[in-house]
Amino acid sequence: MMAPGRRGRIARRSAVIATVVALSLFMEVSGYLATPVDLRPELAWTTVHAMVPLVFAACAGVAWALGPGRVPARLMILFVLFWIPQAFYPVIEQLGWLWPILRGVDLGWAVVAGILVLVYPRGGLGSRFDRIIAGTALTATVVNFFTVLALAGPDSVPCDCVPNPYRIAEAPLVFAVVDIGYRVVGVGLAIAIAIRLLLRWVRGSVPARTVAFLMPIALLAWVITLSTQTIRYATGMTPNLAVETVSLVAMASVPVCFVAGISHARNMRSRVADLMRITREGADRGIWAQSLARALRDDSVRVYWWEEERGRYVDAAGRPIDSTEAGRGHSILPVASPSGKPIALIRHDRVLTDNMRLLDGVSSALRLSVDNGRLRSEIERTLDQVRQSRQRIVEAGDEARRHLERDLHDGAQQQLVSLGMNLRFTANRAREAGQEAIAADLDAAIATLNSGLKELRELAQGIHPSLLSQGGLVLALPELAGRCPVPVEVAVQPEGRLPELIESTAYFAVAESLANVAKHSRASRAWVRAYVDDGELVLVIRDNGVGGAALDHGTGMLGIVDRVEAVDGRVALDSPRSAGTTVTIRMPAGLEEPRAEVDATPAGAETPGSAAPPA
Repeated sequence: MMAPGRRGRIARRSAVIATVVALSLFMEVSGYLATPVDLRPELAWTTVHAMVPLVFAACAGVAWALGPGRVPARLMILFVLFWIPQAFYPVIEQLGWLWPILRGVDLGWAVVAGILVLVYPRGGLGSRFDRIIAGTALTATVVNFFTVLALAGPDSVPCDCVPNPYRIAEAPLVFAVVDIGYRVVGVGLAIAIAIRLLLRWVRGSVPARTVAFLMPIALLAWVITLSTQTIRYATGMTPNLAVETVSLVAMASVPVCFVAGISHARNMRSRVADLMRITREGADRGIWAQSLARALRDDSVRVYWWEEERGRYVDAAGRPIDSTEAGRGHSILPVASPSGKPIALIRHDRVLTDNMRLLDGVSSALRLSVDNGRLRSEIERTLDQVRQSRQRIVEAGDEARRHLERDLHDGAQQQLVSLGMNLRFTANRAREAGQEAIAADLDAAIATLNSGLKELRELAQGIHPSLLSQGGLVLALPELAGRCPVPVEVAVQPEGRLPELIESTAYFAVAESLANVAKHSRASRAWVRAYVDDGELVLVIRDNGVGGAALDHGTGMLGIVDRVEAVDGRVALDSPRSAGTTVTIRMPAGLEEPRAEVDATPAGAETPGSAAPPA
């Protein structure tokens, strides 16, 4: 939604443009109608003459929208105000106080047009030459204005005007010298501007030519016709309609060329957006310089990066900057961080200094690129630390599981087994002594002890199965599937022992998946497949249950994801409603010693191919 302040500015500018257009058309039409029929110019020429200020007014609106500042648009509006056709004099010929003033400024449009060319394309007078030309033109205009007020008579305008009330003396020769001299000076200044602009275009680099590619043509056409008109005016010759028409067309093309030039410069600024694609990946020095040259259309662009250790600027190849880099038509743009720390120097064509908004965009893009590169490195370093930390936690947990399993196996289990043997020996002795009641009680205690010992062994297996340490997944997965209440077909196709962390992660991921099958799937069958593919261990756990599982639902699936991602693995889940669930796990496999393929099926499970095939 447009801001209220912006709407107000647009409304005011539109009102100004509409007012000057209406005033120009009023002067043109009223002057044409007030001129006697036999003295009226041709209608086609009058139409072209009236179109010139309209073009300037339209371009003023565009220039206000595009920039590069307020000066160009205001100069175009001022041109419309000064575009007072001499055909308007018959309307005011009886106003002695007004026509001398209009006569004194009726060439002000030429001065405004010249200054408009001088401020192209930067929007201001940027050099000493520009200021001298503008100052000379304004001085000549002031001198001509007061000369007209003091010396002009009714014979100096094409109308039957009343006497000049400001006239202080009759000096037709002095008036003619100043009048013609003013026009000659104007032609000379226009030629100087045209030559300067043409030389800049010829000698300039690609950026200079692309920014100022139309203005020299329009200005040269105007200068040629202006010179021809001045000669004819000085010699008293009748104006040539064709020459004047070409002059009008050339004058109308000046604001069009100005707007085209600043539009091109604006498009160059928009190309800086292309550099943002590089900023996402950080500042690769070689690619950054090449992309910047393409964006600016300047093959002479060089980027020198600040080297903190040596305290100097170097290019992508490590060569230090040459002290003469700023010469030979080039400028240096320093780029620094918000804290003032130097980042880089950009050597570019000097003409681009006229487009500071473009260079500001380049600086921001480079600054953003460096910041993104730094942040990217920090994030990658932090993520690597997090991955290593998660892996260390998993390894520590597995190591603690192994220690606990060994402690239970070598400690509590051995003691309970020894206790059971002692109880059995005591029960046998009681029977030999005829104490059946005591023997029966000991048998009951032995049964309870065996039951507890079985539970302890199962607990130890759940903490860390000894088969996994002894034989890897080849032995551990079939044994794990045999404890699942749902029949499970197992196909293990290893190519060697895997690292302990990978094997334990795979084992517990399959264990949790089978626990989910038993608890939630309502399946009648499940399949487990393990194989190595392209350096990765692939686990596929599938069931024919109700489906509807999700990775982010339940602690079981979240635990699988956390464990697998801790070793740089990934988990995929396919679980449509009423179509079973398939969990696919991929982990990097660092192979150790090779092993033959084993296809193991737990006791009581169906053989592969008896029902649905393995996944």
